[in-house]
Amino acid sequence: MAKVTDAVAALALPIVEGAGCTLWDVEYVKEAGEWFLRVYIDREGGVDIDCCEAVSRPLSDALDDADPIQGSYTFEVSSAGLDRVLKKPEHFARCMGQQVDVKLYRPVDGRKEVSGVLAGYEGGAVVVDGARFDKKDVAQVRLHVEF
Repeated sequence: MAKVTDAVAALALPIVEGAGCTLWDVEYVKEAGEWFLRVYIDREGGVDIDCCEAVSRPLSDALDDADPIQGSYTFEVSSAGLDRVLKKPEHFARCMGQQVDVKLYRPVDGRKEVSGVLAGYEGGAVVVDGARFDKKDVAQVRLHVEF
């Protein structure tokens, strides 16, 4: 049986693309005792509420028809955000050369967070400003947002 996120991504992809957007990620997570199904979308020039609605309504209907999830959950469609999390190889490829923030599980050279230019990604290892961090050491990588 396919993972819930894979099944939802397969349902979502044609709907998201039909709305002129790209599918960034699908999450199915439990928070405070409640299940959440989140579909993150992206679009050149940014995502607005109309984009989210154009995906949410037909995808909600498709989810009701396919019924890939047992039990109740809260369904959300939103932008991947400026500080989006990079998880997949295609995320890293798309963001190569951009400023990122890397959170580490344990300190490396006394630091648990590193910011710099994403210079490489291979097999889960991340290269930022010439420093290589193995997959086992990286908790999260996000695009850096300057305020």
